[in-house]
Amino acid sequence: MLVRHGYVVAEGWWTPESAEKPHILHSLSKSFCSTAVGLAVAEGKLSIDDPVLKFFSEDAPEKPSDKLKQMRVRDLLTMSTGHDNEPKFSDEMPWVKSFLAHPVPHKPGTYFQYNSPATYMQSAIVQKVTGQTVLEYLKPRLFDPLGIQSPAWASSPQGVSVGGWGLAVRTEDIAKFGLLYLQKGKWNDKQLVPVSWIEQATSRQVSTGSDPARDWDQGYGFQFWRCRHGAYRGDGAFGQFCIVLPEQDAVIAITADTKDMQAELNIVWDKLLPAFHAAALPANADEEAKLKAALADLSVPANHVNNTIKLPGSK
Repeated sequence: MLVRHGYVVAEGWWTPESAEKPHILHSLSKSFCSTAVGLAVAEGKLSIDDPVLKFFSEDAPEKPSDKLKQMRVRDLLTMSTGHDNEPKFSDEMPWVKSFLAHPVPHKPGTYFQYNSPATYMQSAIVQKVTGQTVLEYLKPRLFDPLGIQSPAWASSPQGVSVGGWGLAVRTEDIAKFGLLYLQKGKWNDKQLVPVSWIEQATSRQVSTGSDPARDWDQGYGFQFWRCRHGAYRGDGAFGQFCIVLPEQDAVIAITADTKDMQAELNIVWDKLLPAFHAAALPANADEEAKLKAALADLSVPANHVNNTIKLPGSK
């Protein structure tokens, strides 16, 4: 789905997928979870400079390391927790306790390591300070105002929304979320998310590499990736994207089932980006008819259908 200047330019689903069908977002869920943190910060429930241990003294190791003591909410948001690798979760130990027991060899804030459990910790903190799951907390503050109906989010054995994955919404809902961020948190003349949070969350907070041709090397914000061409995105495994292009006043929402996500982004930069113009294009009935015909005839073989909606606990 392509949205520009607040209007849907084009949209299409490959049958048997459809506009009405919710789709597992995988790690695109993270961007929604960090929004809940931003709202809780705005309500004075916590600060991003709060130590993580402040919220979980009962689950902390008996003798927490100095580096664990230094870990802040900000480090969870930027995936710079100081871990060498992701903590592993299981049913044998509460997930928060597993996270806090994991070694922290690096000083938090200095070392980027992709970390889905760090997003779970954000969700657990929001639940701790609000008394609601992230799903419940976001419903009146984000989902209802945006018209996102019946969002579903997988939970841990402890009843906490998993945060880093497991959210299921429609493609259009992703586009609405991107448009909210493009509009600096405003929706229907109401400020849902503070402008200051939008700017922090989508700016480069930590370095993720140095390859100018790779979109995963452009830096990371608060659960948002920076992109080439002045854009930013939330993304999830197998090609789930919420791409925001401020310079073009556009949002691109994609739900997919592909292994080559960089190739997916390359199509956006190589095909769509050059097609944006500052002024309106002249009417072209023939090309518009071709586009409508192509969008109406999209389908995938049955053995290629994305069945990830059946796996709410997957990343």
